[in-house]
Amino acid sequence: MNTLRTEVPAQARIAAVVPAYKVSRHVVDVVLSLLDYCDHIFVVDDCCPEGSGKLVQENVPDPRVTVLFNSENAGVGGAVMGGYSAAVAAGMDVIVKVDGDGQMDASLIPDFVFPIVAGQADYTKGNRFFDLRNIGSMPGIRIFGNAMLSFMAKLSTGYWDLFDPTNGYTAIHADVARRLPFERISKRYFFETDLLFRLNTLRAAVVDIPMDAKYGDEVSNLHIRQILGEFLFKHARNFFKRIFYNYFLRDVSLASAELVVSVVLLLFAILFGGTHWVSSAADGRSTPVGTIMIAAVSLIWGLQLLLAFIGYDIASVPRRAIHRRGMNGSRSGALPDTHIVS
Repeated sequence: MNTLRTEVPAQARIAAVVPAYKVSRHVVDVVLSLLDYCDHIFVVDDCCPEGSGKLVQENVPDPRVTVLFNSENAGVGGAVMGGYSAAVAAGMDVIVKVDGDGQMDASLIPDFVFPIVAGQADYTKGNRFFDLRNIGSMPGIRIFGNAMLSFMAKLSTGYWDLFDPTNGYTAIHADVARRLPFERISKRYFFETDLLFRLNTLRAAVVDIPMDAKYGDEVSNLHIRQILGEFLFKHARNFFKRIFYNYFLRDVSLASAELVVSVVLLLFAILFGGTHWVSSAADGRSTPVGTIMIAAVSLIWGLQLLLAFIGYDIASVPRRAIHRRGMNGSRSGALPDTHIVS
């Protein structure tokens, strides 16, 4: 496929975080492939029953590789955030997260890193849907599931221009990573999407990176039926938190008024019109024209204002990187090291 690969400045210190859980067949090859692109690799053995961390220690005796062991399973999110903390403490500039199952091509790392070191993004993530010719290699259920999850993620995270939200191939600037409220981010399969929500509260710029879908003999631990209800609940929770924070707590704008008035009008139209329709039907008579007009006008105006609010929300996607570019000098206007949203 066509990639965006560009030379990454030599002074940029790149770390890779590899969460390891039941990936003993692939993790050694993954780590070896990363050595050509990273200054340090943090493998996080998430209490793996197959001893993935020990395998790396025994087969990759390189001082650039550090294996961290969790005493109990923390989930992919917990493992990644442990790796983030270690990479930040080690003074890395950009942290790439690569799964240990061999699905992610290490040669794409420059594609993920360059927008960050160039000051164009704070966080980059893979998008397997960018090249439509390659989607045929994906199982149909994954295509459908990702389409639904992507729409819900647009609503809950506020990044309307992103797709494939559960893609685990990501990179983040260390200056942004250390501002994240690690203790509040979802620890398991909702991790990637919850992280996007947290990044939006920081107004971080996020960019999609095209990549191919790759499936081999790995076994997925993700089962749609088990996580569907959890995802729906967490998406709804993050959506309301984002709207409250962005439009009523941190700032109040015309869009805030449009949202409030639209909700009032839509509720009035539904309750007023519905009540009179039911009452008229029960009495066997027609609903008065005036009543229909009041409900219809309220509904139309409510929808118009809601669409105006959505348009404003789409236009307000963060575009400017907020990180301090430590490898190229300081960046003015960086946010303070505070955690805002609970």
